[in-house]
Formats: sequence, structure tokens, C-alpha cells
Amino acid sequence: MTTIHPVILSGGSGTRLWPLSRAMYPKQFIRFFNSAEPSFLGATLRRLSTDNGFAAPILLCNNDHRFLVKDELERAHLDPGAIYLEPVARNTAAAIAVGALAVFAKDPDGILAVMPSDHVILDEVAFADSVRKAAQVAATGRLVLFGIKPSEAHTGYGYIRRGSALAGHDGEAFAVDAFFEKPDAATAATYLAAGSYYWNSGIFVLHARTFIEELGRLQPQILEAARRALDAAAPDLGCLRLDRNAFAAAPNISVDYAVMEKTSLAAMLPLDVGWNDVGSWSSLWEVAPRDKNGNFIRGDAIVEDSTNLYIHSERALVATIGVRDLVIVDTPDALLVADKSRSQEVSTIVKRLKASNRKEQEQHLRNYRPWGYFETLSLAPRFQVKLLHVKPGAKLSMQMHHHRSEHWIVVQGTANVAIGDIEKLVRENESVYIFATQWHRLENPGKVPLELIEVQIGTYLGEDDIVRTDDIYKRAPEETR
Repeated sequence: MTTIHPVILSGGSGTRLWPLSRAMYPKQFIRFFNSAEPSFLGATLRRLSTDNGFAAPILLCNNDHRFLVKDELERAHLDPGAIYLEPVARNTAAAIAVGALAVFAKDPDGILAVMPSDHVILDEVAFADSVRKAAQVAATGRLVLFGIKPSEAHTGYGYIRRGSALAGHDGEAFAVDAFFEKPDAATAATYLAAGSYYWNSGIFVLHARTFIEELGRLQPQILEAARRALDAAAPDLGCLRLDRNAFAAAPNISVDYAVMEKTSLAAMLPLDVGWNDVGSWSSLWEVAPRDKNGNFIRGDAIVEDSTNLYIHSERALVATIGVRDLVIVDTPDALLVADKSRSQEVSTIVKRLKASNRKEQEQHLRNYRPWGYFETLSLAPRFQVKLLHVKPGAKLSMQMHHHRSEHWIVVQGTANVAIGDIEKLVRENESVYIFATQWHRLENPGKVPLELIEVQIGTYLGEDDIVRTDDIYKRAPEETR
């Protein structure tokens, strides 16, 4: 029996869901509706489970997110088939090539179910059944993708035109007649009226051997770069780090452009499972739990004579009067107010932030680390106050700062603190002081989270004022973001 290997692509940055989604903590890791629910990545990990006969998932992510990915796997109680770290962004063709080569090496007849990590699928049982049907088509030598029957003249999706039905699949699989870029509104309306056009879901089911052969024929440079990057991959704390120079040689191109739009083997299965790529705030509003007035509210808000709003507030009270169709997202360091119909344009704000070299596009005031997180509470030219949250059993590196001293006050749990050659336990309502240039380390030896307030004082307070040694997470010196 052919084995289906889930391959999850988790390298995206989700710029159109800024300011919640940021480069260092993108949308696949966020719990948008309820902190008790799984993230988008967590839901994707469970979608094709080993309990239902699928292989353990293979994940591809960038280096900055590897500890976030491992946290999600731990929450899902899953052991992955492999986690591959992409040293540079090279789009989906190179990433899928790595996945196909890895599957082929251990299962020459294996089938890949390639899924982005940030989609919503409401009917997961039907989705698993559709993947199995698609695998049967892929086993005949076809490269299969799922098409979504359009419900509106959407301009944010690429489209596929359905061709003739493929023999032997009960009218459920079709040849792909043509691909089309994201259209303008008038063109999208003609697609909707025609009835033979589908949204491109970005989900693929591929026979590993067939995909490798077609990629080698159409884009040999991508295949060779992926092969060399995989052959030279180095283990790193449960991940496999692809060779940087080899992977960087791959052209930066999507699998649609590289293969699917050029091959004669493309096939399509219509997919009706409550799919949403959550590519904008308006898309997120569509799948959010809303009240009778069409409002989704998370956080503190008072709405008066207001409808069809998406409100997310992390600290301040949001009050609205007489407004319609707005997105209001209030985070500690950024506020977005947007017309819901123009929410696709949020990425232009992110581009402006990048051009201005502003940190708000890259990270939140809460910064996640493999040991937990820290959150900036107050920042001034010569001092900074942070909250440090250290997971049970976690340990920071032995480190030193040239330009700042630190005062730690434990507010929850017990800290094991090393300063130079001296090591001691620091309990709640106790504190320690660390001079600039003193080597020091913080560890949580307990079974509950450790929280402490850190007061930094110095002439320079940047995160790059850190020299590490003996880091159990094996972070490179430049990993200070």
C-alpha cells in the first residue's frame, strides 16, 4: 500500500496579518481566536495524523522559527519524520524538492501531501479522504493540486481552469487546462460566471519520483541545489540544517511557476472542505466566531451601532460608534485600523516599515526564545525593564554584556543563578545584581514557569550586546533577534 507523507511548509511571514503576524512570530504560530485552541500550524500537524494511516510529517521552516516549530510539535504530542531548516528563503519549489528527495530516499513509491502551515480547513475528515483520492491519481503519474470552487469574484487568489475529466476516477479528477494570475475584479467576475474556474489552494499531492523527474526536466538547477543541500545537511538539536551555499544556489521561484504551469501532468481535484488560506484580515474575519451583528471581538471592547468588525485588543479598551466593516488590531506597540475590503493592502505597510528599518515589522515587544520569552515593559535611553518567562527546566546561555548591568527580581518560581564562579538559588521577592562584563547564567530548576523582572541600566541596551558561551540551544552569535 502506498504511503502518504505529509510535507508541511512553514517558512512564510504572513505580512498581510500584521501587526499580529511578524517576521519573527508569523501567523502560523498565532492563536487568533482563543488561546486554548491550536495554532494554524498545530491544526495542520493534526490534519493528516499517523493514527489515520499517514506517515509522520516532514516540516520545512526557516532557522528563526525552529524552536517555535518544536514547541508546536510538543503541544501536538507528535514526533516528526524530519524538520529541515532552510538557511535562506527560496520559495516553494526548492522546499518541495527537498521534501520529495527526502521521501524518495526512504520510500521510492511514496506520495507527498504538501500543505502550507497556515490554512484553515473546517472538515478535516473530508480533507483526509480527498488526499487519499488525490494519492490514487498521483500514483498514475499525475501531479495533483486541489482547486476550490469560488464563492465570489476574489482578486486575491490565482485561478485554475478545469480541463477534461480523467478516465478511471469517477469524474472526480480533471486535467488542468490553464493557470491564471490574480485577476482584476472584472476578470474575476467572468471566471466566477464561467463555472470552470477554481481558486488555486496551494495544496499538492505528488508522487515523489514523478515530481523529481519533472523538476529535473523543467528546473534542473533547483533539483541539483536541493539535492546538494540535502546531502550536506547537518543535524542540529533534532533538526537537519540544509547546506547554506547549496540551497542558496536554487532559483527563488514557486512550484507553480517552476513545474505546475509547465508540465503536461498537472491534474486537479475539486476540494470542498471549508478551506480558507487566511491571507488577509477579511479572510480571517470570515472564519472567526462572530456575534449577531457580525462582529468578532477578542479583548476589551465596547461597540455601539457597529457591524462586521474584526477587533483584537491586547491591552487598551477599544470603543466604536457607528462604524462598519473595519479591522481594528491593537497591540502594545502598534495599532492597525483598516477598511476590511482593503485588508490585502496591509503588506504595503509592512514594506514601508522595512524600508524605514523599523522593528515593528520584525518582532513584538514579546520576543520568543527557546527557553521561553521576554517582554519589554519600559524603554528609555539609559534603562529598560523586561519581564522574563523561563520554561520549567530551561536554561539560558552563560553570557556577558559589555555595556549594561542587570538587576533581577524573582516574582514567580525559583531561579538558579550563576554569576562568575558563584551559584545560588533566588526565590520569590529576592533579587540579584549583575555588573557589566560579569559572566552570568539563569536557569529554572523547578516544575512551574519562572518569571522575573529584569532592570537593565547602561549606555547601550541592544539585544546584540551579548556574548554567549555554553549555550544548550547551540545558537549562532548572530541569533540575537
